[in-house]
Amino acid sequence: MADPVHSPDVSLAQDESFVATSHRGLTYPLGERVPDVGTAIAVAPGVHWVRIPMAGPLDHINCWLVADGDATTIVDTGLNVEASVAAWRALFAVAPLASAPPARVICTHFHPDHIGLAGWLCRKFEAPIWMTRGEWLTGRLLTADVRDAVPDEQIDFWHAAGWDADQIAAAQAKGFGQFRRMVAPLPIGYRRIVDGEAVAIGDATWRVVVGSGHCPEHACLWNARDGVLIAGDQVLPRISSNVSLTASEPEADPLGEWLASIERLLQLPDDLLVLPAHGAPFTGLHARLAALRDEHRKRLDILEGFLSEPRRATDCFPRMFRRTITGDMLGLATGETMAHLRRLEVEGRAVRDVRDGVWWYRSQA
Repeated sequence: MADPVHSPDVSLAQDESFVATSHRGLTYPLGERVPDVGTAIAVAPGVHWVRIPMAGPLDHINCWLVADGDATTIVDTGLNVEASVAAWRALFAVAPLASAPPARVICTHFHPDHIGLAGWLCRKFEAPIWMTRGEWLTGRLLTADVRDAVPDEQIDFWHAAGWDADQIAAAQAKGFGQFRRMVAPLPIGYRRIVDGEAVAIGDATWRVVVGSGHCPEHACLWNARDGVLIAGDQVLPRISSNVSLTASEPEADPLGEWLASIERLLQLPDDLLVLPAHGAPFTGLHARLAALRDEHRKRLDILEGFLSEPRRATDCFPRMFRRTITGDMLGLATGETMAHLRRLEVEGRAVRDVRDGVWWYRSQA
């Protein structure tokens, strides 16, 4: 598998055996009701919920249609695959898009299931794309990277994490350019949105709330008047978004950014209706954020104790996950584990030694 930043946006918590965070304290106002493919359900004033199918355990991405006068603002798009295109074509024929065509496309972040069809939608309806600068530039960079051979820096990163020769060879055989295959060509230009900006959509004001860790500058949209938060992947109800250290920024601290973002989001009202990218709309924002925060903190404590002897990232998998990591999960598991080890290093709880290109971590205790 390529670097996770080049891969479909999936969480390590893809099934119940991987769920590491509590969803207790949440309520689901729509119960078991979900929109069929090609249909839209009203979930809040001026907001419709649509589900766009995608392959893999996640099954779908939630996209949102927000009333914008005589038009509609689309939030997130799905992958550039035929099933997703077919779902959108069906939606063009029914309310609200049948009478209120798209006027703009807002993408919460650069991952392929969120921007995969943004270029197609923008060209079809002559609509602009709105994103934060960090997400836009990252998406443009990755769609422009057309090489198929895995770069040496990526191979070195896998080696540093403890991958063996067979694991590296298997990943090399899959190639590097997966990202661009899932994303339709993006427009040359975009409209930048920034943290704290008030975006008028129809008669409502949506404030941009930026989070980091899962990606550089993830944009949530908060409608204070109606008590709604379009959360993207920043807050999911039953799984935890992947937070990975990657070869593209190996000295970053994505878990530190994720934890800081949780603290910022805890400043929002607790009674918001949260509209996530995966799973059902829910209430109980603070309980969910606290569970996400506490689970990561628990993992940090467990890892620190495990580092009484020097360990590689791959050695730490049994302390991080509830099942054996093999195959396609290896890249995501590695990134997530290395993000936790890096956070321990930043907090002064672990040190990293490099021997023959392999990173060995040991606790400071």
